[in-house]
Amino acid sequence: MTQGSIDFLVDEDFSNVVPRDKLLAAVEATFLEGGVLDSPSITVMIGDDEKLKDLNLRYRGIDKTTDVLAFDAGFDDPDLETRYLGDIVISCQQAQKQAENHGHAVGDELQLLVIHGVLHLLGFDHDTDVRKDEMWSIQNLILTNLGLDINIEDK
Repeated sequence: MTQGSIDFLVDEDFSNVVPRDKLLAAVEATFLEGGVLDSPSITVMIGDDEKLKDLNLRYRGIDKTTDVLAFDAGFDDPDLETRYLGDIVISCQQAQKQAENHGHAVGDELQLLVIHGVLHLLGFDHDTDVRKDEMWSIQNLILTNLGLDINIEDK
């Protein structure tokens, strides 16, 4: 296996508010804390509420927007010769609202959402209290390691 890639596809409407270097750091920190030993590939897409609403309805049957969705691929990409974990799709509009509501920068909220999405791709979930506590604990650790002080109770 070779070095994976972390690709960012950002809607041009949001390109000026997306700190790619910080999002890359969030992915790498999540891989580290999540025990990833290889260098998998992922794609992070940043779009608008309509994109997330459409995907949420199509894949989860929920007719409303959301902040982040993770689509697990979990296969080896023969072209890249690496493991492809999947795609993370984030609504920049939701990130902006949540950042404003919680009193931190949009870039910080985007980092949190990337961490959240990567953890889902690594098999973490918040569907039970025990699993939620585990996921929130690792999210808090990663946020602290990145120097961010964000309340994640609502994620």
